[in-house]
Amino acid sequence: MRKALTLVGAAAVFVGLAAGATSAQQQETATGAGSGVVGGGLLVTEGRGRQAGPARPAPRNSAGRVVLGGATPAEKGVWLPGPGITAVAIKPPGDVPFQPWAKQVFEERQIHELEPHTRCKASGVARPFQTPYGVEFVELPEFERIFIFDIGGPHTVRTVYMDGRTHPANFLRTSYGHSIGWWEGDTLVVDSTGFNENFWLDRKGLPHTERLHTLEKWTRTDFDTISYEITVDDPGAYASRWTTHVSLRWEPGTELFEYVCQQANYAHHLMLGEYRTVDRTTVTVP
Repeated sequence: MRKALTLVGAAAVFVGLAAGATSAQQQETATGAGSGVVGGGLLVTEGRGRQAGPARPAPRNSAGRVVLGGATPAEKGVWLPGPGITAVAIKPPGDVPFQPWAKQVFEERQIHELEPHTRCKASGVARPFQTPYGVEFVELPEFERIFIFDIGGPHTVRTVYMDGRTHPANFLRTSYGHSIGWWEGDTLVVDSTGFNENFWLDRKGLPHTERLHTLEKWTRTDFDTISYEITVDDPGAYASRWTTHVSLRWEPGTELFEYVCQQANYAHHLMLGEYRTVDRTTVTVP
């Protein structure tokens, strides 16, 4: 099942399930999305940003390799989330090899939902790809860097070093960690470690420890689609390594915009209650 859905009034598209999902998982997603309501009651419609007719091929640079932005520097666009806004975790929890303590933490987070991202904290790994405003890849070959901009929320940027370096022996641990990348054909491969424990792996609260090591792969399969694969290796939180796949959808014409994340915390109680539970009287899509 691969069905594009769009949140009306928010720049957000998601693809129902990754390939290989069980019928039970399909039913779970259909309950949240197919009914026309997601999370806090936002309406969804089909087809936003999709082109009629056959899929266009992915754009390529002068060397013939796929690029992760527009076909030309003048063509703007961002990648919107695939696995859902509030509906599902990046991998069905029943398929995640939790250690007992990590499962308890995850279950507790389903109750209080007080994630760092909604308090303007940088959020690494898969979390930036679950924001309704999307992400932007900016490749600077002359500097051997790729930057991944998290649009909205913390409004932060992740650096991927493409110059062949290895990870340093001593880390200044951060929410984005230290990322080194390379191309395998049309796939961008990024190896990251050196994380702190100050963020959630995804929007639904998958936990991790400082032993976290990830391998991510972005493959632009056509003009409007990126296949995103992530492998999580964290022996501190999980009994074994695990992998999941989701899709990202291209939204043309959108680019970075000014965004203030809870300026001075003026109305935190309206968005998030009194830090004990989430106040659902207002709709929030950070």
